[in-house]
Amino acid sequence: KMSFLLSVLLSLLVSILGGLYLLGAFRRRRPGEPPLDRGLIPWFGHVLDFRRDTVKFLQKMKEKHGDMFTVQISGFYFHFLMDPLSFGSVVKEARTKLDFTKFSQQMVIRIFGYHPIDEDHKLLQASSNKYLMGDGLVVMTQAMTSNLQNLMLHSVGTEKDENEWKEDALFNFSYNIVFRAGYLSLFGNETVKSAGSLEKAKEKDRIQSDELFYEFRKFDKLFPRLAYGVLPPKEKMEAERLKRLFSSILSVQNVNQKENISGWISVQQQERAANGMKESMQDRYMFLLLWASQGNTGPSAFWLLLFLMKHREAMKAIRKEVEEVLKETGQEVKRGGPLINLTRDMLLKTPVLDSAVEETLRLKAANILARGVRQDMALKLADGREYNIREGDRVALFPHAAIQMDPSIHPDPQTFKYDRFLTPEGTKKTDFYKNGKKVKYYNMPWGAGASMCPGRFFATNELKQFVFLMLAYFDVELKNPDEEIPSINTTRWGFGTMHPTRDVQFKYRLRF
Repeated sequence: KMSFLLSVLLSLLVSILGGLYLLGAFRRRRPGEPPLDRGLIPWFGHVLDFRRDTVKFLQKMKEKHGDMFTVQISGFYFHFLMDPLSFGSVVKEARTKLDFTKFSQQMVIRIFGYHPIDEDHKLLQASSNKYLMGDGLVVMTQAMTSNLQNLMLHSVGTEKDENEWKEDALFNFSYNIVFRAGYLSLFGNETVKSAGSLEKAKEKDRIQSDELFYEFRKFDKLFPRLAYGVLPPKEKMEAERLKRLFSSILSVQNVNQKENISGWISVQQQERAANGMKESMQDRYMFLLLWASQGNTGPSAFWLLLFLMKHREAMKAIRKEVEEVLKETGQEVKRGGPLINLTRDMLLKTPVLDSAVEETLRLKAANILARGVRQDMALKLADGREYNIREGDRVALFPHAAIQMDPSIHPDPQTFKYDRFLTPEGTKKTDFYKNGKKVKYYNMPWGAGASMCPGRFFATNELKQFVFLMLAYFDVELKNPDEEIPSINTTRWGFGTMHPTRDVQFKYRLRF
């Protein structure tokens, strides 16, 4: 009996030790590897501190271990590189060694339930190059201008006191308008034929896109915890409901009934159908495209407009630029006059606005760039040091902490300086230095290398069009001029543009 009990206990002990081994509890730092900090909880490691405030956690680790260190987060070992001068060794490394695709595929399966095809990233890249850049961007800018004006100006002329100030909450207002205009520009408009008239079609677009935004915001709030896999059961059910709802609204059948559907949407759908993808999986992909294209632009528009209202000099300089571009194209905003025809070419002539956009993203865009390690390899740092990293691990960069907030690259980094990215001659500034050495990656809101955001030109245009039209048509002011800039919601570190912890009241009125 005693021997039976002993064998049971031994089996249990072997199982526990085996489990702990699989959970990485016994991993030791080998010679030549970065400093290892596993955390106290097997498998989970540092996930709680990392999620609570990524910036604070990484700063603490950097102070403790230096420019490169290894931490365990939810079963994976992440090697964080914090030296901006060494970023090229990760960004330029061959995909046979460091791969973005597998890591991103695991994320989209977990979050969206979408199972990518082999050529997925390649098809997305090709479609984005064709329809969201160059000549394709000319068409998208036209569509975005039209949809923005439908949403911004539809009530103009219908109210008695149209020159009275209107009040609204800035985050909700900016996110709502930019999200809806972007959605309509990509996924198409209601047809005049089905609505009965152009006015009714526009009204249907306004109503349907507003309902969509309301549901999208619910998903948006759940997103960080969904990505980390830590949603409680009730919220998990809600996330699943929302995913089903969006897959239904954005289904191939529904989208195909619209007109003015962008090539970016229609061609990607056709390519996946041609590859034999089930229609239900294509529907999920449509939701992934909506989130990827519209999840960050609205929050960025909020910060940009807020900074301009807080910094009079910046507002004055950009308003002047807007007026000059309109004058140059023979356009004037006046009562009863034609709507502004805001083109891609006009948006190429706004260096001051470009700098303000870049500065806003430097302050508030905070992505984590991760790569899967596909084979044991050595990573060389700018100062000549070399670290060995293991197959199956992850390498991660967090440019917001390592570059965008580094005072030696960007003096007084917490302050919004609208002309930070302008030369004294008024052109785009690209020369930034750290310790006397030129920094190639001085601002990385869009990622870099293989994971560079393929829709960055369209997203930048959306941002610029929103602010350009707001300043052309309206006077905008904070309700309380002394309003403090709200702090950021730290649970969203790593997922793009940060959200504020509270909204800000502002007022606007027609300028004519």
